[in-house]
Amino acid sequence: MKKISIYLSVLAVMLSAAGCKIDNYPAPDAQLFGTFLDAETNEPVEQDIIRGSTIEFIEHGYASQTKQVMIVKNDGSYRNNLIFANKYTITPVRGNFVPTEPQDVTVAGATQLDFKVQPYIRVKDAKIEKVGSKVVATFKIQQTVINNVKKIGLYAHPEPSVGEPMRTVLSDMEINAATDPNKVYKLEIDIPANSNNLKSGSQYFFRIGALIDAPESKFNYAKAVRLTL
Repeated sequence: MKKISIYLSVLAVMLSAAGCKIDNYPAPDAQLFGTFLDAETNEPVEQDIIRGSTIEFIEHGYASQTKQVMIVKNDGSYRNNLIFANKYTITPVRGNFVPTEPQDVTVAGATQLDFKVQPYIRVKDAKIEKVGSKVVATFKIQQTVINNVKKIGLYAHPEPSVGEPMRTVLSDMEINAATDPNKVYKLEIDIPANSNNLKSGSQYFFRIGALIDAPESKFNYAKAVRLTL
């Protein structure tokens, strides 16, 4: 019994010492941020915050080559304030733009990295307004690739992150064809018919989106508009 007691005492001391070991690793000391910009218009490329575009980055100097991920915000910007100063291979993936090549970037201090991309679709001349008992959206579609436009939609939500995957009410239309850039599309949401989700006197955000027919593509958007119903 004495031997067992001694063994347990020694084990407890060892575990205690291991638990009190000081972490000597440096903390992340750099920031990486930027915006996805339309290469033609230089305007931010609007995104979905849910199932939207992502950025994969691999830190150099390690055998594992583990991919880490950053999420892109609705306005097309991103920011990581807790990244180690080092060299990285950075690749935007599964986006609403023509795929881009990976690039090696040295991150040190506050590092800005903007991505100039070609969005699959530009939603042009967008207008959203309350007309009588309806919310009416009019807009044009400019596709930048030969793929068909799959779908267009008008989405509503109490939060500004509104989009196809984050909406309480929608009005959409299947297109499945190439679009005429001069054609004006119109989508409507009937307010009384959606009274459970659209309350009179309350404010909601509305956003126009369009989806290209391409593998892993995401919706392209105009900016969200806030309306009081």
